[in-house]
Amino acid sequence: MPDQWPRALVRAALRDVGYDALGAPGLAGALRYRRDAPDRGPVGVILVDQDALTGHDAGAELNALARRHGDPALLLLARGSSGTDVTPDGGWRRTVRRPASIAELVEAVQAALPLPPDAARPLD
Repeated sequence: MPDQWPRALVRAALRDVGYDALGAPGLAGALRYRRDAPDRGPVGVILVDQDALTGHDAGAELNALARRHGDPALLLLARGSSGTDVTPDGGWRRTVRRPASIAELVEAVQAALPLPPDAARPLD
């Protein structure tokens, strides 16, 4: 699946700087993750691609996901930067517009949920 690679690369970059990142192909998939997994901490940030906000239940799914995890910071990867692109409602802490690099996405997560300098766990 082509969409898997961008998620995998973002997760790898986040893990490299110390975050325990999960990924899902959409909001319904993200809702399957348990709130309290024994080997994970609480969810502090949810990064949502605007393309995942399609369908009549997207707003309800996003709200349910945020509530399930204690209302973490919501970050949006939005469609392009042209004046015709509309940012959907969602209580976004930050919006990053395409084209965006993985480094920009990592920076947005770091700004929303700073980690101590010694938290980095480089990939093996």
